[in-house]
Amino acid sequence: MATLEFYYDFVCPYAYLASTQVEALARRTGAQLVYRPLLLGGLFRHLAGEGYAPNQMNAARAKVGERDLERYAALYGVPLVRPAEHPRRTVLALRATLASGDVARASHALFKAYWGEGADVEQPQVVAGALSAAGLDGAGAVARSEQAEVKEALRAATAEAAEAGVFGVPSFRVETQNGSEVHWGQDRLHQVATALEPGLSWPPDFPRGRGEDAARELEIELWYDFSSPYAYLGWCQLERIERETGARVRPRPFLLGAVLQQLGYAGAPVLSFPPAKQRYVGTDLERAARALGVRYQFPSLFPLRAVTPLRLALASGEHLRPLSSALFEAYWADGQDISNEAVLREIAGRVGVPEAAFEATQSEAIKQALKANTDEALARGLCGAPSFTVGSELFWGQDRVDLLIDTVNRTAGA
Repeated sequence: MATLEFYYDFVCPYAYLASTQVEALARRTGAQLVYRPLLLGGLFRHLAGEGYAPNQMNAARAKVGERDLERYAALYGVPLVRPAEHPRRTVLALRATLASGDVARASHALFKAYWGEGADVEQPQVVAGALSAAGLDGAGAVARSEQAEVKEALRAATAEAAEAGVFGVPSFRVETQNGSEVHWGQDRLHQVATALEPGLSWPPDFPRGRGEDAARELEIELWYDFSSPYAYLGWCQLERIERETGARVRPRPFLLGAVLQQLGYAGAPVLSFPPAKQRYVGTDLERAARALGVRYQFPSLFPLRAVTPLRLALASGEHLRPLSSALFEAYWADGQDISNEAVLREIAGRVGVPEAAFEATQSEAIKQALKANTDEALARGLCGAPSFTVGSELFWGQDRVDLLIDTVNRTAGA
């Protein structure tokens, strides 16, 4: 029997969303579900020796994250109530969970209290009440949470999670006859599902299909920079988005580095990650590329200065799409230095870009066009690439394409 281990802390809203799905996923695949509560702050402290500090959310990213949570809560059909004060300390709730005698039932009760009702789980009476409402001995669990062995159990669980390669929550460790693998984020449940049962999507029947009356004038903007591997994977789904929604995708090249700098990042965020997270990102990219059936290898030249390629894309007119496809593939599949003029000219020549486009990359008009796109990206709240905008709605990440398609098709059918 396959095993699905679920690592979480009640403080994380994404872990809450995952908690609403893991039991159904385990039942669907016949996997044994194991609950692994941990103290997220303790996990961060454990990883501090690797130079790790948890991501600090800037305002733009926080806003995108809030909308993301709302969309997934609506997709799963579950309540989402942010507590009056967040984050709350969850050490009492976690210890009481371990002391409850039924970790699964206690976990669902306390996730519901924190994120379904917005309750203050720092308060012993709140924790006891939530556990009692779930049919457990709430008062007894709270009392036992002060025992030395319970405190040690939580410390040990947190340390064991770090040793297993967990660096954030929610995380999932899948054990099958093919070995074990770790997935991070509730937005990777589809990968967890596939690992447990090849071909299974999650949620089932997601995204919803395009209705018969879906022919409409709708524009989806795809914001990208050649320097991002996730933008490459997002670009590879451009035709699928158009096919499954009936919308027209408008490519919008912009300077990702300039946006990140304005948001307070000193460079490519991945370079600041601890070794465990960097390894995971590499694995995550490979998994995503395999799922899409596209070639991918991380280039030796990284980060890439993509100013000239982006200007050329803007100057290429009707050749923008084939040129962008060729440049993405050259860099992220073949490892070519597309910032090199000779390489750039060879690729552009293959797709029919005229010489005049190269001359235009030095023109004030094209420079200003790229700056205008970048300024607009900032003004519209972008915090990374790829991003997709549909009117005032913003979706960030190649892993939000299914959610984008589902939202567009659901809105069209409303």
